[in-house]
Amino acid sequence: MITLDGKRILVTGAAAGMGRAIAELAAGAGARVLATDRNAEALTTLDVDGVETATLDVTDKAAIEALFDVEPPFDGLVNTAGWVFHGTLTETGDEDWARSFQINVDSIFHTIRAALPGMIGAGGGTIVNMASIASSMKGFHFRAAYAASKAAVIGLTKSVAVDYMDDGIRCHAVCPGTIRSPSLIQRIEALAETMGGYEEAEAYFAGRQPMGRLGEPDEIGKFVCFLLSDAATFATGQAYVIDGGILA
Repeated sequence: MITLDGKRILVTGAAAGMGRAIAELAAGAGARVLATDRNAEALTTLDVDGVETATLDVTDKAAIEALFDVEPPFDGLVNTAGWVFHGTLTETGDEDWARSFQINVDSIFHTIRAALPGMIGAGGGTIVNMASIASSMKGFHFRAAYAASKAAVIGLTKSVAVDYMDDGIRCHAVCPGTIRSPSLIQRIEALAETMGGYEEAEAYFAGRQPMGRLGEPDEIGKFVCFLLSDAATFATGQAYVIDGGILA
C-alpha cells in the first residue's frame, strides 16, 4: 500500500480531471495537499480531508513566487495544469503557439524554480510534470503546438533530474494517453453534434484505444502517488507512458 504520510504536496490544475484525482488520492494516502487552480469556484467543490485550496493562475509568475514565499517547503510538486490547442502547424496562430508554451511549459519552469530552494533546504523532494504521449513520443493529427510543448516538458524534466539529483530531488514526467478529462469531454461534445449524440461520440474515442476504453483520471493519479512516495526513491528523470497500449 502506497503511503504519503507526513508529506506536503502541491498540485496545480487541481479543480478537475487528473489534477483533482491526484489531489484527492494523495490526501487519501496521508499527504497534506495544497490544491491550486485558477478556477476558484471549481475549487470550492474540492471538499476532502487533508486538502486545502488556493487560487493560482500558473501563467502569473509573480503569483507563483508569492505563493512559495509564504508556504513552508513542499515534499512534492505536481504540475498538472495544461491546455490543448487543436490544429495543424499552418492552422496554429502565434497566440495559439505562445499560449501552449506559456501554460504547458513556462508554468512548470516557474513553479519548479520557485519550489526548489525550499525543497533542497528541507533535504529533497519529488516533482511530477504532466507531459503526454503526444510529444516526442508520437505525433498525432492536429496537435502541433501541444505536442511541441509537451516534448519540452520531457526535456525540462530530464534536465532538472540530472541537475538536482545530488540535492535529493527526483523529477518525473508522466505521459498519459487518452484520459477522460475536461478537454476531452469538450471534444466529445463537439463531435456529438455531428454524430447524433454524446454516447456515439464517446464510443468513437473509446474505439480508437487499443484497450477499447478511455483512461480514467484515477489511473493516472494512482501512478503519480507512487512516484511521490518513498516506494519510488530509485526512480528519476524518466517519461512514464500510461496510455492503454497506444505505443505498445
